[in-house]
Amino acid sequence: MGIKSYKPYTPSRRTAKVSTFEEITKDKPERGLTKATKRKAGRDSAGRIAVRHRGGGHKRRYRMIDFIRDKVGIPAVVQAIEYDPNRTANIALLAYADGEKRYIIAPEGLKPGMKVVSGPDAEPQVGNCMPLGGIPLGLMVHNLELVPGRGAKLVRTAGGGAQVMSRDASMVTLRMPSGEERRFHAECMATIGQVGNADAGSIDLGKAGRKRWLGFRPTVRGVAMNPVDHPMGGGEGRTSGGGPAVSPWGQLAKGGKTRKPRKSSSRFIVKRRK
Repeated sequence: MGIKSYKPYTPSRRTAKVSTFEEITKDKPERGLTKATKRKAGRDSAGRIAVRHRGGGHKRRYRMIDFIRDKVGIPAVVQAIEYDPNRTANIALLAYADGEKRYIIAPEGLKPGMKVVSGPDAEPQVGNCMPLGGIPLGLMVHNLELVPGRGAKLVRTAGGGAQVMSRDASMVTLRMPSGEERRFHAECMATIGQVGNADAGSIDLGKAGRKRWLGFRPTVRGVAMNPVDHPMGGGEGRTSGGGPAVSPWGQLAKGGKTRKPRKSSSRFIVKRRK
């Protein structure tokens, strides 16, 4: 999908870059595959702010995506490629031979009229879903399961793709988009191909209002506050703070390790991303 820019007839249009939506073939979603969602504006179950700087934004309906692909051996025809406001990737509407319709993440190269199928007997073609143990080495995959049968959890964002590197009796090693190499069980399902809409990372919002439409509220820098409001606040004139960057509660904001040192899944990591 391409990116377009505008003549700078306003200051916000000078830097704005938006998608051309060339791949989109259907404007309205399949009503039976959507549901209403109540936005929480960053609040937890007790009503307290758990994530700061959230609120407002345009109303959305959630598209129910099939991350499990459990209709084994039943072929489906791609009816349309649609926009999804809840994610960076586009989605594809599948019509199965038994009459059921489902949404999947649209990989690069998937077009209306193409046929896809899932299961161990599927061909390694774009859009087909297979166990990792049956996918040829070197192919790019997405919609990756962490635990067999629990649905895809990894490699779902626009442009994402993991490469199948090696295979042994029951485990398959993949290179993740971050560069990390990780082992997965051979029965974990993955979809062939790379996630489409790879140009999503080149979009420039151009103005603060578009950020508000997405549900993000303004963020005030800590160094712009007073000392009573933030550890990095205060000082005569403009100052960078003088100390390390910290959160409003004094926790280090940069460079700290966030992964548990004795996490059980660490044994599956062959090579760290750094």
